[in-house]
Amino acid sequence: MNNPKAIYERPLEEMIGKLFEMGIKDFSVLDAMRRVPRHIFIDEALRSRAYENMSLPIGYKQTISQPYIVAKMTELLVRNSEKQNEKFEKILEIGSGCGYQSAVLSYFANEVHSVERIKQLVNKARENLSELRIYNVLIKNKDGFEGWDEEIKYDGILCAAAPPEIPKRLLAFLKVGCSLVLPVGGSKSQKLKVVTKTKKGFDEQEFDSVSFVPMLGGTSK
Repeated sequence: MNNPKAIYERPLEEMIGKLFEMGIKDFSVLDAMRRVPRHIFIDEALRSRAYENMSLPIGYKQTISQPYIVAKMTELLVRNSEKQNEKFEKILEIGSGCGYQSAVLSYFANEVHSVERIKQLVNKARENLSELRIYNVLIKNKDGFEGWDEEIKYDGILCAAAPPEIPKRLLAFLKVGCSLVLPVGGSKSQKLKVVTKTKKGFDEQEFDSVSFVPMLGGTSK
């Protein structure tokens, strides 16, 4: 009997090779991307395209980000932290979606706290992560602008939706020496940015042009 997983082995390896060619050089990031089966997070009708470098719809007017962007944001988070050579204690993710980025982040932290404003996606992400036996990701149905808990400071924050400007409230959740990675801008123009908290304030870097769904406040049942 054929092994269903074998169908995806070659496309997965081709995806990893493509990511390396596109500039993802951190082998810990490439290894995490290899260990997370993207097809699990995609509706069955679209699974034949799971390892193409493209975003795909996941319902509720949301998408799963293209693999390059997931890898790039993860690499930026890891490399722009004082803890780049050790496992993070806690990472905050804004915008769980279907849980794919959450699963990748799970390999870099003892705990990932992820907030998602759409309740149905919270349920979907939890189911996907449970299927993969990933238990160090906690997901909450909450407004992303509010974060997880005001009392917790994070080794890194990754935002998977685009606010028009950098949310100052999220910066307050960072530990010194750690970074927020996020797209910033409107529907026509967005840039991937890294904001690092220093003892004197914040340093900002700008990277790729990107296209994300807008970051919205409130929650949706």
